[in-house]
Amino acid sequence: MMSEYWLISAPGEKTIQQTWETLNNVTSKLDLSKNFKFPIPDLKVGTLDTLVGLSDDLGKLDAYVESVCRKLASCIQDTLENKTNNIDEHLKANGTDLASYLTKFQWDKAKYPSQQSLKSLYDIINKQITQIDTDLKTKSSVYNSLKGTLQSMEKKQVGSLLVRNLGDLCQKRHFVLGSEYLTTLLVVIPKSFFKDWSMKYEKLADLVVPRSSELVYEDNDHGLFSVTLFSKCIEEFKARCRENKFVVRDFQYNEQEIADSKNQIAKLEQDKEKKFQNLLRWLKINFSEAFIAWIHVKALRVFVESVLRYGLPVNFLAVLIYPNRRQQRKLRDTLNSLYSHLDTSAAGGPLEDIPGFNMAPQEYYPYVHFKVNIDMFSNV
Repeated sequence: MMSEYWLISAPGEKTIQQTWETLNNVTSKLDLSKNFKFPIPDLKVGTLDTLVGLSDDLGKLDAYVESVCRKLASCIQDTLENKTNNIDEHLKANGTDLASYLTKFQWDKAKYPSQQSLKSLYDIINKQITQIDTDLKTKSSVYNSLKGTLQSMEKKQVGSLLVRNLGDLCQKRHFVLGSEYLTTLLVVIPKSFFKDWSMKYEKLADLVVPRSSELVYEDNDHGLFSVTLFSKCIEEFKARCRENKFVVRDFQYNEQEIADSKNQIAKLEQDKEKKFQNLLRWLKINFSEAFIAWIHVKALRVFVESVLRYGLPVNFLAVLIYPNRRQQRKLRDTLNSLYSHLDTSAAGGPLEDIPGFNMAPQEYYPYVHFKVNIDMFSNV
C-alpha cells in the first residue's frame, strides 16, 4: 500500500463542482488515482505582505509539525518494545486510522477557529506543537531513565558471575557470621581453573581455614566459591588471588539488604508498568493532536498558496489525490496537461536551482501541489 498522497488545488471554473468533475473524469477514466474533496473553510485572507510572509513560515511549520509526529510515532514504537506487531493500531487521528482521517478531512473549528486571522491560526498550532515537543522530551526522558535503572538491576540478576548480584545465589550457611576473627569471602573462578583453585586456595595466605572452600553456584563460564580465613590476612589473600586470576567479589552477607534489593526491583517493575501505561496513553493522545494539527497546516498552506497563485476573490478547489502506484508519471503528465494554461512560463515538473542561489531543487507545477506521506516510519 502506498502511503503518499498529493494535495493539490485548482482554480474554480464556472463552478467549483465543475472543476471537481473535470479533474475526476480525466483521472478516473484512465484509473490514474482516487480523488477526495479536501474542504477548506472561508479563511481571512489578510494583506498580500502577510500572505507572502506566511507562505515561508507555514513551510517551516509544516516540516516541524511533521517531525514531531514522527518523533511521537517512533517513541510509541520504542515504548511498546515489540509488544505488538501492528504499530498502526496505536497511531490514530481523532479515533480513526490516518488514511481515513486524511481522506475524510473536516476543518476543526473548535480547535482552530476559522474566523481568526491566518497568523493567529499559525500561532495556535506553533504553540501547541512546541508544547507537545517539550513535554515529549521530558516524559520520555523520565521513562527511559527508569527503564535504564531497572535494566541495569535486572542485568545484575542474570549476568556473568563477575558482575551479577550475588545475594540471590548464596545462603546464610555459606558464611561465618558474627566472628571477631574470621570472615568469609566469595571468589569467582573460571571453570578451567577449578582444579587450580582446589590445589592452591589454602596456601594463598597464612591463615586460610583448611577445607573451608565450597562451590556455591556455577554457570557456563565460572564458579562461585566461598572460602573462610582470618580477617587480618584478607589483603594478602586478595593480592595472591589476582596473581592467579581468581576474582574476589566485594560482598557481605546481609539478609535485610538482600530482601530490600529484591523488593526494590519489584517496586521498579510496578513503577515502570504504571509509567508505561501513562506514557503510552499520553503519546497516543498527543500523536493524534499533532497529526490533526499537521493536516490543518497543510490546509493552511493550500489556502495561502492558492490565493497567492490564483488571486482574489478566493475561488479554488482543494483535492486530495491518492495516485495509482503504477501510473504516477502518467497522472503527473495528465495534471500538467489539464492545468498547463494556468502558468505558461512553466512546462510543469521539477525546477532546477537558479545559479547563484543556494536552494534545494523544488518541484514546481502550474497548480498548487503538496505531498502528504502518512507512513510515520518512512525516510522522507
